[in-house]
Amino acid sequence: MVVKQNPADFLKKILGRPVLVKLNDTSDYRGVLASLDGYMNIALEQTEEYVNGQLKNKYGDAFIRGNNVFYISTQKQKV
Repeated sequence: MVVKQNPADFLKKILGRPVLVKLNDTSDYRGVLASLDGYMNIALEQTEEYVNGQLKNKYGDAFIRGNNVFYISTQKQKV
């Protein structure tokens, strides 16, 4: 039996989990998904910024405008 899931259901399930947010400019942010809205505006906690795979900066909290988001993916939790 296959359970169909829409993107909104997926996003609700990953709140509070580590995610990778890839931006249109090819940079990416990794952190814990704190919240998001219908425009895909994203709030992250424990955020790290990566450019070309290299760690560039660490932030406590970060806000990313939805129009800059290419995709969101879950990450394995750090042990």
